[in-house]
Amino acid sequence: MSGALLKLDSLSRHFGGLKVLQDVNLEIPQGGIFGLIGPNGAGKTTVFNLITGLLAPTGGRMAFNGQPLAGRAPHDITRLGIARTFQNIRLFKDMSLLENVMVGLHAQLKYGSLGLLAGSGLFRSEERRARERARELLSWVKLDHKASDTADNLSYGEQRKLELARALATNPQLLLLDEPVAGMNSTEKTELMAQVRNISGRGYTIFMIEHDMRFVMGLCEQIAVLNFGRIIAGGTPDAIRNNPEVIEAYLGREEDEASLDVTGGKA
Repeated sequence: MSGALLKLDSLSRHFGGLKVLQDVNLEIPQGGIFGLIGPNGAGKTTVFNLITGLLAPTGGRMAFNGQPLAGRAPHDITRLGIARTFQNIRLFKDMSLLENVMVGLHAQLKYGSLGLLAGSGLFRSEERRARERARELLSWVKLDHKASDTADNLSYGEQRKLELARALATNPQLLLLDEPVAGMNSTEKTELMAQVRNISGRGYTIFMIEHDMRFVMGLCEQIAVLNFGRIIAGGTPDAIRNNPEVIEAYLGREEDEASLDVTGGKA
């Protein structure tokens, strides 16, 4: 697929003698929702850390919109149009929800340091525009009614949604979601599924890592499976669900766990 938005070609990452990723090949097309699944320790978050410049690859190539990613600093990769959320939530917890989202917008504002110090008309108009955009993004995740609240006062699920809104504030083409529903209850997961679908419908390409198979299968159009640092399968949710190698490596165990209700009995 020559027109892939993101292309990973024989991507590898070693930590000493430990081969965390080995010759990973992936192509993420423009538009839609793509999933990466696999057991804990398979190397999924390492893939995201390589894409976003937090780690350097041992071998292989990465390209976004045809531009190489290896060797670029994380902030340069953000400017290219890639944003992410993390397994461990990273928010400014003493700041309001609105301020958290505005942090993601500031790189796009047009005033310089002199405009800031002088309190120029451009500074005021740009700050007003940023506030309006931040409120809009908070509305996408149903948090606009709490815009003035402190982030530390949010529930865990709400903090995850706030992190999503802040990632969107960087105006990405590609949004990487690292276990977006971890720690959420079933109601929050259902709400976020609708919100992610809505965000995708607005033209954003989404690439997610997630262990919740109901969430992944309900959202993703294409899924790749990583096991022991290698891609072992790729395809539609139905193809992945019925792949014997995937069932053996991952889905059999995960579906058994998913069949248990909160009381420990069979659902």
